[in-house]
Amino acid sequence: MSKQAPDLTAVPCCAPLTQRRLPTATAAALAPAFKALGDPVRLQLLSMIASAEGGEICVCELTPAFDLTGPTISHHLRVLREAGLVDAERRGTWVWYRARPAMLGQLATLLAVAPPARAARTAEATGTVGTAETGEAARTVEATEVAPAAGAARECA
Repeated sequence: MSKQAPDLTAVPCCAPLTQRRLPTATAAALAPAFKALGDPVRLQLLSMIASAEGGEICVCELTPAFDLTGPTISHHLRVLREAGLVDAERRGTWVWYRARPAMLGQLATLLAVAPPARAARTAEATGTVGTAETGEAARTVEATEVAPAAGAARECA
């Protein structure tokens, strides 16, 4: 038997993850948004804001949906605002939030082309969504309806 190492250069081990690299400036511009969305509460807040009827929602409707204090919710909303994901407008004593469609569009475009073709085909065939790192998978991504708290109807203004 020969103790010579086999020539592995002729056989590619796997397909490249992506065909083109995201430009550095674009990556730098989007990184704060992804960092902000790395927290489950902020991800849920953005989901609620983006899906709000009329395109905007009062902080008075967001706060009761979480088992967190008002200042904690305000902190999370500030992080989303600083990341360019939402805009805020003060109306009297309340602040109203709306998603920034341009930023959400950039994130959606990037995520739509990011998965390797094989992973996308696998997810499509099995109907799963999850992460390879944790092995978690779910059949669907479900939205949870949040019932408004008593007295927290849309008459916040």
